[in-house]
Amino acid sequence: MAKENSVDLAAAKRIALVLASMGAENASSIYKHLADDEVEAVSVELARLDYQPIEVVEEVLNEFYELCLTQKVVTEGGVDYAREILEKAFGQEAASSLLARITKQLKTKSFDFVRKADYKNLLAIVQNEHPQTIALILSYARSDQASAILAELPKEKRVEVVERIARMDRAQPEVVKSIEHALEKKFASLVTMDSMEVGGINYVAEVMNNVDRATEKFIFDELSARDQKLADLIKQKMFVFEDIVNLDALSIQAFTKEIDPKDLAVAIKGSTQEVAECIFANISSRARESLQADIEYLHNVRMRDVEEAQQRIVSVIRRLEQEGVVTISHGSGGDEIIA
Repeated sequence: MAKENSVDLAAAKRIALVLASMGAENASSIYKHLADDEVEAVSVELARLDYQPIEVVEEVLNEFYELCLTQKVVTEGGVDYAREILEKAFGQEAASSLLARITKQLKTKSFDFVRKADYKNLLAIVQNEHPQTIALILSYARSDQASAILAELPKEKRVEVVERIARMDRAQPEVVKSIEHALEKKFASLVTMDSMEVGGINYVAEVMNNVDRATEKFIFDELSARDQKLADLIKQKMFVFEDIVNLDALSIQAFTKEIDPKDLAVAIKGSTQEVAECIFANISSRARESLQADIEYLHNVRMRDVEEAQQRIVSVIRRLEQEGVVTISHGSGGDEIIA
């Protein structure tokens, strides 16, 4: 049996090891700062905790100490100061890893109330705010919340918000605190953070991957008219239905086996000839004949149904990419009736 090390341990089990090493009194004071689900998960691990080799315990405690030290120097001196101190103490690679973990933790504390809120409540609060303020708030929201809110905003404001999120790089602590305090009357929260990455191209691409096809098309049409280069940069980080032409044969064969044939027929009915030919060329003769028959049978298909089918297919492709089954190579609305 392979020897277990701290990397093999789940996060809750590592926390349980730290708490067990602290003693009951200190551990109970830590519990006061944990959420209910965290208390439950850690308590289960504490109850299950059995003998651990001394080297594993020491490794977990050292990791905990290093993270505590990192958070302390970040809070007191800022990220640049912390990097300098940590590189001297642990080396460049370890310092970068520690800073990445801590800044991510700090960011998740910021606007924590936003991520827990219902998107309709958030929409009621942010919809009348300036696009820059909405952009900052959505940069801290979950991508599904941001997508839902984006779809509900007035069309002109949608594009402005997307553009501002994409251009966002770092937010000053006083700006973040000011906005949080303004929302604090309805969502109690406190932020203690240094300047860190928010928004940006990657984030807005993730948001756009989750909006409906009609919203996606409108935003890109408008954004392309304003700034074609920015629109292209966002698209390069995304995968949209038309990008199927960039998939290899094995990837096309893999995703077509995973989706409802009816969805594929409806999606192709409203797609470009290039996409249709690409799919037909990479499936078996029997599957091609069946698919062509399904497409010919379709009449008066609503564009909304096409967009929904295409979005379901894209979701399957993205899932398969995460599972390593599909390789994606990124390339640079209404109820329309398709006869």
